[in-house]
Amino acid sequence: MSAPAPIREHAGTAGHSLARAVQRITAFPLGAHQSAVVRIGVSATCLLFLLRELPHRHELYGPDGPWSWDMARRLITNNDAFTVLMWSDSTLWFETVYVLTLVSAALLVTGWRTRATSVVFMAGVLSLQNRSIFMGDGGDNVIHLMALYLVLTRCARVWSLDARRASRDAARRAEGGRPARDVVGRVLWAVLGCVLLPATLMGGLGGTWWLPSLLWALWLGNGGWWALNRYAPDHEMRALFDVLANVAHNAALFVIMAEVCLIYATAGWYKIQGSRWQDGTAIYYPLKLDYFTPWPWLSGLLASSALAIMLLTYATVIVQVAFPFTLFNRRVKNVLLVLMIGEHAGISVLLGLPFFSMAMIAADAVFLPTVFLVWLGHRVSFCRRRLFDRTVGRLRLPGQRRAAPGDDGEARRSGSGSGHTLVG
Repeated sequence: MSAPAPIREHAGTAGHSLARAVQRITAFPLGAHQSAVVRIGVSATCLLFLLRELPHRHELYGPDGPWSWDMARRLITNNDAFTVLMWSDSTLWFETVYVLTLVSAALLVTGWRTRATSVVFMAGVLSLQNRSIFMGDGGDNVIHLMALYLVLTRCARVWSLDARRASRDAARRAEGGRPARDVVGRVLWAVLGCVLLPATLMGGLGGTWWLPSLLWALWLGNGGWWALNRYAPDHEMRALFDVLANVAHNAALFVIMAEVCLIYATAGWYKIQGSRWQDGTAIYYPLKLDYFTPWPWLSGLLASSALAIMLLTYATVIVQVAFPFTLFNRRVKNVLLVLMIGEHAGISVLLGLPFFSMAMIAADAVFLPTVFLVWLGHRVSFCRRRLFDRTVGRLRLPGQRRAAPGDDGEARRSGSGSGHTLVG
């Protein structure tokens, strides 16, 4: 006996919806712009923090810190954490790791060889933070987590040097040619393999099983992906690699979103249990601490208003508790997202915690609307082109005449002109 028509129709609709969802998860990397903003924000925050602490790096993570190398070694023996700073206690090795972390953060901001630089960035962040676990604040924990998740994302699909290189290779293929030789990529892959093999054999990847497995999967997978792209771009294995990369990206993006919701939910519910948050005076006390008052006159002005303190205290709790429940309503979510970003900007100024605020804003960016990010990207590109055109217009070779108002568009259309000659 066959099922009634309404049941068959409902089952068919559910099946089509499930098929579309599976196809969407496996066929496309979702949130390309959001993951790019997270990549730029997290790596820029770490870069600026390491640059600011450059004079104090030895006291924070190095040989002059209160948490000595022997103490760190005993702790890591017990908790199986990963840090390459335990490979040697020499100052030269510490300086090398610190510089490599700086460089990888800068390269990750620009999106250069993101597959390799994201792994080096993750290793650098984990190494520094696990070396001295009592240094830093909540922003360090956010960077720690995001550095792990970014390794699994395809966060260089837009706004990166990798995306520019991929578009140029696609243009060459469309014209019937072959992509440019990737010498740098092969060298990076070989160098990382030469580091990964002895580190694995000598037990230098911590006491966990998942980190060596992840690193080897990334290294072997990227080597196979490069070979397929180069020599068999139409092979079915190439499609399988794309599906696996898309699933890993979308899963990591979902985890980032869940992590942000968990941070705000736990922070909000813990605040509700505090008596100072219940009576509306919690924000008053940090404004009176010298350590958290970089602008005493501004903190004093805010602390002098009991109404403002009460409103900010209750608003903080309400926004943090409510945010995870507003994800099903786009408009309400966007309003609360603006309020939370404004809250972190206020924390940065009033309490003197700029890097904590930058890390949280970078994590919040995963919820920004794609329409807004696309508009923002167009505006940045437009301003960059205007600045570039003005700069090139002022640079003239000796004896070269100034371009007429109509010459600029013609030069761009023809692909020649003095501007292209000067910048190369």
